[in-house]
Amino acid sequence: MGEAVPWLDDLIRVIPDYPSAGIVFRDITPLLGSPAAFGRAIDDLVARFHDVPVDRVVGIESRGFILAAPVAYRLRAGFVPVRKAGKLPWAVAREEYALEYGTDKLEIHRDAIHPDERVLIVDDVLATGGTAAATARLVETLGGQVVGLGFMLELADLGGRAKVGERRIESLTSF
Repeated sequence: MGEAVPWLDDLIRVIPDYPSAGIVFRDITPLLGSPAAFGRAIDDLVARFHDVPVDRVVGIESRGFILAAPVAYRLRAGFVPVRKAGKLPWAVAREEYALEYGTDKLEIHRDAIHPDERVLIVDDVLATGGTAAATARLVETLGGQVVGLGFMLELADLGGRAKVGERRIESLTSF
């Protein structure tokens, strides 16, 4: 689990009661706006997975795209978007997952991952783990091997690691 990282934590804005009362939103846009900090965060994510070959980097809609694309570039891997249902234009695999109140669906193009490809999943935040676990299942449904999941930050009290299971998880910082 990631520990507090002052240079990173100072650039994550805390917004209470957003999007609803009782929720504390962690806004990464100040970090994204700093060329030095954004570059360092990408470098640090890449460094966390230096020991494993990666064929594809999957980014989870939407802030995951911002991080996953430069990580894929740095790893010389392909980039694959996982999107909310109905946003991809071709044949898809779909995974439904539970939310606090109801369910949602994620989709990936059926030809985005090939059997035995090594896949790194990247997103901005690991919270309850539902989205990350659903994405891992999508990758595995297509025959890919999840070699790890990387996150900018982790909300440790929400228990997302347990939902993701025994997969390798790297977070740059934790709240």
